[in-house]
Amino acid sequence: MVASTLRQRRYVPDLQRLGALCEGNYQRLRRLRQLETDDQDVLQFDLYRQAHYLGRVSISVLQQTRYTETLLLEQIHNSGRWLNNPELTVRVYHDASMAEVISFYGNRQIAAVNDYPNRFMHHPDEKVQLNGFVADWLDYCLRFGHVTPERSAWRHSDGVEG
Repeated sequence: MVASTLRQRRYVPDLQRLGALCEGNYQRLRRLRQLETDDQDVLQFDLYRQAHYLGRVSISVLQQTRYTETLLLEQIHNSGRWLNNPELTVRVYHDASMAEVISFYGNRQIAAVNDYPNRFMHHPDEKVQLNGFVADWLDYCLRFGHVTPERSAWRHSDGVEG
């Protein structure tokens, strides 16, 4: 009887929500690419809210194939690390128009479903939560990001619209 109760409570991933987040993150990254100023592998911009400096965001191409890119998204504050600056690896699927978080802070790949409790104390829906965080963060970057002339953007691959 206890085993059947545990099975009923098992987390079932909301694939529709995850897919919507990944599609939205792809579009947000495309909009950030429009900030491109030259032909490099890194897009960097500063975040300001009014006169308050919030740090520099860097989006680097780690790997590129015909249909996918692996990007490192990180935020760095000039005075050192603060409030656990985000550092996430995102896989961009150009053929599916989706971008999903595949790891964070250099950790292993994120499971779609985690048993709970677990060794790393990941939430059962960790993958959905991280992709939701990236959606909010990229929205914030689009609203408050400022590219200065000396900042560079990553390259466009041949045949991939950016």
